[in-house]
Amino acid sequence: MKATIDWTGDAGFKATSGSGHAVQVDGPPDHGGKNQGPRPMELVLMGLGACSSFDVMSILKRSRQDVTDCHTELEAERADAVPSVFTAIHLHFVVTGHDLKENLVKRAVSLSAEKYCSASIMLGKAGVEITHSYEVRAA
Repeated sequence: MKATIDWTGDAGFKATSGSGHAVQVDGPPDHGGKNQGPRPMELVLMGLGACSSFDVMSILKRSRQDVTDCHTELEAERADAVPSVFTAIHLHFVVTGHDLKENLVKRAVSLSAEKYCSASIMLGKAGVEITHSYEVRAA
């Protein structure tokens, strides 16, 4: 896996993935940025959420669950000192569908957290306390 980062001026950077997709990253105005993109640590949090959501949906599809929506909310706490690393992250999955089996949603969230989500497992090994919750809604 590869990526490139190109400075775009002030506190802005263009991050390009090895697959060719780009994201504008920027800092807040009080740090010389123009607020034209997410902060680097926001990208880490977003990556974790996308990784785990991908796993949950993949597992539920293989379990033949009729999912119509999956919305994941993440909330993170960071250390007060520099480096301001994540100390705790909570992921809350809201899974909507037809006749969803709660035990399969719970299983999908657990499997993602404990076995499949590389981002979650990597952050957990770095000392971040990662917790999960879920709710199932009828479509």
